[in-house]
Amino acid sequence: MKKILVVGATGTTGNNVVNLLHNSQYYEPVAMVRHEDQQANFEQQGIKTVLADLTKEVSHTTEGIDKVIFAAGSKGKALDSVDRKGAMKIIDASKKNKIQKLVMLSSIGADAPQQSDTLKEYLQAKQDADRYLANSGLDFTIVRPGTLNDATPTGKIRLAQNLDNKEGEIPRGDVAKVLVQSLNDSVANREAIEILNGESTIEEALSTVRNA
Repeated sequence: MKKILVVGATGTTGNNVVNLLHNSQYYEPVAMVRHEDQQANFEQQGIKTVLADLTKEVSHTTEGIDKVIFAAGSKGKALDSVDRKGAMKIIDASKKNKIQKLVMLSSIGADAPQQSDTLKEYLQAKQDADRYLANSGLDFTIVRPGTLNDATPTGKIRLAQNLDNKEGEIPRGDVAKVLVQSLNDSVANREAIEILNGESTIEEALSTVRNA
């Protein structure tokens, strides 16, 4: 089983990712947490953890890890130190330990932050992290969902590398499923994809961005 570091494991989306991996026959999650009490919570469930803070040293987090899902976010409170530089640190740590693939949770609009009136700084931080990953030499998939909500996952999405209509929402549970399935080496490798709630199953949608 491949060991998957989940950065942002205590967030709602990240926690969904950890649970999906924990129930998978292919992957074993390693939850990255900042506090020892969070560590105990995961380990009581039989889930391995690594203690680290994105604003500090993180190079140890990818030791013995096969692939990484970066699902962390500061909710606007620390855009530079977490969303931008924290992501870059994890990318550097992934390069150092020769990670096989890194799946990055980004956001629709990260390709053009200047077009947003309200989220410009957030989207700029995401764009900077995405570009750093794209230029890292690592294999990667960048997943850019629309507005996240806590609705019941439908298992159905709309996906494109550049959606015509970018307005819309998507349940966090569906985003988590896309992140996990994007760990597959042949899914959207070295590409960015945009996703919203839609009519195609996640499997069908991702099959359109499989690399030969």
